[in-house]
Amino acid sequence: MKHQNLALELLKKILNDEIRTRSKTNLVKGKALLEMLETAIKKYNNGLLTTAEIIQFLVDEVAKKIREHDEREKKLNLSKEELAFYDALAENKSAVEVLGDEKLRIIAIEVAEKVKANATIDWTIRESARAKLMVLVKRTLTKYGYPPDMQQKAIDTVLKQAELLADYFVSGEI
Repeated sequence: MKHQNLALELLKKILNDEIRTRSKTNLVKGKALLEMLETAIKKYNNGLLTTAEIIQFLVDEVAKKIREHDEREKKLNLSKEELAFYDALAENKSAVEVLGDEKLRIIAIEVAEKVKANATIDWTIRESARAKLMVLVKRTLTKYGYPPDMQQKAIDTVLKQAELLADYFVSGEI
């Protein structure tokens, strides 16, 4: 390729924009993809990868992860917001081992429904609304036997994910 640096910058911009777009609806996957991209760019900047190697890595690995994420949405039969909550809950590896994909899928659907039903314009600001949502999420996790060792972290991640989706829920865009 004649203009490898130009191709790299273009690919980096395209992937960065795609990741930023995904980060608006899926906190966990957006963060993971961004870390993967940043790690690869650091290796390139430190001279550990050539321009051709970084381009190949970005096409093979980062783009592949993006495609896999899209396929998971279809495979698990979840909407975008449900998959976002699924990812937030599945961040705890012990929960995945104990509950399995199907039970996490059910929890994610229920959590998404409860968050959507209780999202109001100012719920991210009002402490009472946040507390109510936190209780609803905690009850749902407990109901399905979510491992207590990481339950609080899961609740925090779910609430952050809910904040991310709050505007979409209230406006009805999703």
